[in-house]
Amino acid sequence: MNTTGDRRQQSDLGRRVATRRRQLGLSREEVAERAGSSPGYIAYVEEQLSTPGIEFLVRLAHALDTTVQQLTGLTADLAPGGAPPGNRPELVELDEAECWSLLDGRGVGRIGVEGTDGLAVFPVNYQVLDESLVFSTAPESALGRAAAAGAEVAFEEDRLDEAFRRGWSVLLVGPVHALSDPAEAMGMSRAVTVRPWSGDGRDTVVRLVPRRVTGRRILVPGAPGT
Repeated sequence: MNTTGDRRQQSDLGRRVATRRRQLGLSREEVAERAGSSPGYIAYVEEQLSTPGIEFLVRLAHALDTTVQQLTGLTADLAPGGAPPGNRPELVELDEAECWSLLDGRGVGRIGVEGTDGLAVFPVNYQVLDESLVFSTAPESALGRAAAAGAEVAFEEDRLDEAFRRGWSVLLVGPVHALSDPAEAMGMSRAVTVRPWSGDGRDTVVRLVPRRVTGRRILVPGAPGT
């Protein structure tokens, strides 16, 4: 069995299973116990080009608090949030520490910025460093121009759990600036390991130091973990 997780042998299903398991903070042993399987088979599903039967997929989806459709990618190109609300949902405010915890060091979020054609929103691959947000962009882009001018922007990231109609969102508001100081730019460049999914040519490192950090979570009684 491949124990190194060679991504050349990993299926789309395996990547989704591994990602969802890490999101829940579960070990393979814990998922195996929930699904009535073995840790070795969970590793095989994650790392190899496996095609498990529908009965096991149903158990696996239940163990990961999700759906077979999400694990198999049938909903990957559909806009999220189309399901009706859960039973007796509750909207709660998050404190600043929990907001930073949910951002989890790195990820993909959206930044709203005023551009030449008015307000626009762009996805960015970000990294959290010292309670600030760092990402790379092209110098001539709307985000690059906003950073050069020290403009204020809004950043938002969220997660939705379609299976249980719950989720959270985090909002950061504050000025952005391009790292023009050579010492700061060099130190930050060494610390930043995340790279834009959109490709090369985005080598302007931008930092967002928020003056406001807020978040909200939708809780649904009876959902796992509540």
